[in-house]
Amino acid sequence: MQVVFSWIFNILEYFYFLSIWGKLRTLMWTHKKQFGQHFLTDTHAVIRMCEAAAIQEGDTVLEIGPGQGVLTSALLDRGATVYSIEKDNDLIPLLEEKFASEINNKKLIIVHKDIRDITTSDLPSCHYKLVANIPYYITGEIIRTSLTADAQPSSITLLVQDEVARRICSVESGNLLQLSVHAYGNPKYIKKVKAGSFNPPPKVDSAIIHIANISKDFFEHISENLFFEILHVAFNQKRKTILKTLGEKYGKDVVQKILDTHDISIRARPEELSLTQWSCVVKGIKKYF
Repeated sequence: MQVVFSWIFNILEYFYFLSIWGKLRTLMWTHKKQFGQHFLTDTHAVIRMCEAAAIQEGDTVLEIGPGQGVLTSALLDRGATVYSIEKDNDLIPLLEEKFASEINNKKLIIVHKDIRDITTSDLPSCHYKLVANIPYYITGEIIRTSLTADAQPSSITLLVQDEVARRICSVESGNLLQLSVHAYGNPKYIKKVKAGSFNPPPKVDSAIIHIANISKDFFEHISENLFFEILHVAFNQKRKTILKTLGEKYGKDVVQKILDTHDISIRARPEELSLTQWSCVVKGIKKYF
C-alpha cells in the first residue's frame, strides 16, 4: 500500500511541477518588439470585449495574435469555437500545451501563420466574428482586409490605439480608414483601455471598438473598386484640394461640375467630405468614364 501511495504522490508532484513550470514560463516570457507584442492582462477589458462582440455558445470566432491566450480562454469559456492566427514560433508550443484539451476537441484551431498570409482555406467556412488584440502597426491593413474580403466577418471587435479608435468611430468627415469602415459597417467606441493593462505596456492608451452590421450594401449602386481608386488618388495628396488632385486624373472641368452639382466647395480637401458626398463624387465621375 505504501508503494502505491508513493507512486501516486510522485505522479501528483510531477503534474504539479508541470503546472508551476507552465506558469513560470508564461511569466518569464520576453515579448518580441518586431511583432508589436503587448499582451492583454486586464480581465475586465477581456470581459468587455466578449460582451461587445456578444460571444455566445455556438459562435465561431477568428482571433488574431492570441499571445498567451488570455482572450482565447474567455472566448472558449463562452462556448465559441476559436480560430487563432499566431505568427510567433515560440508561442505555438505554449498555446498547444495550455489548450491541449480544446485543440483535441476541435474547439480551438491554431493556424501558425502571419495574418497577412492567410488564405480563404485558413478561415472558418461559416459565419464568424473577428475578435482580437491586434498589433498597432497593422491595424489599418487588418481592418481593410477584413472588410473587403469576400468572406466578411459578421462583426469586428478590436483593441487598437485610442486615438485611432476615436477617429474611426467619429461621425464627422475623416481620413481614408474612417471612411472605409463606415462604408462597410457601423463602428462604435466601447471603452478606453489604459496602457497598464498590457504586458509590456505600450506608450499610449488603447480602446475597444466594435463594428456591427458589416456588409457591402453601400456598394450596391457604386463600384467598390472605383470608389477606392478615387479616394486613394485624393488622399495620396490630402493637403491639396480634390479639385486639383482629381482634376489632374479625371479632368478639372468634369470634377468642378460634379462638385457644383452637389454643393461641394471647390476648395474642399479629402478629409472634409462626408461618406455621402464621396459617394456622389464617385457616381459623378462614373458617368463620364
